[in-house]
Amino acid sequence: MGAEQLCTVRSGGKTSKGKALLETSEIIFRGDFRLKIPFASLQSTVAQEGELRLKWNDGSAVFELGECAEKWADKILHPKSTAEKLGIKPGLTVSVCAVRDADFMRELRASASAFSNTKLLQESDLILMGASESADLSNINGVHPALAASGALWIVYPKGKQEIKEVEVIEAGRAAGLVDVKVVKFSETHTALKFVRPKAKR
Repeated sequence: MGAEQLCTVRSGGKTSKGKALLETSEIIFRGDFRLKIPFASLQSTVAQEGELRLKWNDGSAVFELGECAEKWADKILHPKSTAEKLGIKPGLTVSVCAVRDADFMRELRASASAFSNTKLLQESDLILMGASESADLSNINGVHPALAASGALWIVYPKGKQEIKEVEVIEAGRAAGLVDVKVVKFSETHTALKFVRPKAKR
């Protein structure tokens, strides 16, 4: 879930009060009219006098956000990398199972204190596990015991596929005794869902 703000928006000669959502790759507005503006489509992003002013190929909009305008502009202009969204920092012990993204693997290997994509490292701060279909989720039981007490397991799975659905990922994680706490965009084709141990079991 991204940032959320009640505000007034002017766009296409119309003005409406409603709710603006700043997501990881788009800004959404729901009021008397609706807007969904991908960051990739933006030609201009300016914060001035409490207003966030956006222009794209076939339109423009002004979001009256007050003191949040500059923060939102900065997040649009400097979106987090995949590693940042997953909470990956230098010095962590990271294990990867069945996630195939060569560029991302290089980034992980360069920043991790210990890294493996061939075997599970005990006391891993982060484990990334790929799942292409619901049957793959049974692997969670063999993976999560390698987590450090406060470690996180990310399940990376395809978006919008009948072979595996978000509800199945959540149910599988909970069945393994974990708690789902966050979902992020991993790539244009995949989503990542974060699980941790309940506080009482850390």
